[in-house]
Amino acid sequence: MQIKIYSKTTLPSPGKRAEIVSFLHHHLGRFGDREEDITKAIDYSLSQHDSAGGFVITAEDEEKMTGATVVNKTGMEGYIPENILVYIATHESMRGQGLGKKLMQTAIDTAEGNIALHVEHDNPALHLYKKLGFTNKYLEMRLDKKEVEHGISNA
Repeated sequence: MQIKIYSKTTLPSPGKRAEIVSFLHHHLGRFGDREEDITKAIDYSLSQHDSAGGFVITAEDEEKMTGATVVNKTGMEGYIPENILVYIATHESMRGQGLGKKLMQTAIDTAEGNIALHVEHDNPALHLYKKLGFTNKYLEMRLDKKEVEHGISNA
């Protein structure tokens, strides 16, 4: 298995970038986002702009992608961690074999500063994150202005 780290100085080819987007979209399942949103997160990670940045990690086995992670820099520190782990996914056939832990540890080792991540309470990976030292400091709440304007409520 080969771990690759992409950043603004080591960019993936356009084909590899598209493969990462597709892989994450498929393997994140119900915990994922639209391909357009995944693309935006990857573009931010690999951006040449000083105000953006981060990195993308992939795991590959004989040219087949088995895992991917996207970490964005927040541009902050202290009150908000310097990095946010936006996406992490492993191929369904690789789950429970330590690949997620390897990707997480690589992300931790690569990131400069602290890392935040958002995880659903019923995501099986929650246990891994806790084992790696992540804590639940806050309950996150979000306001979606479009939903409020249209009278849609999750309450």
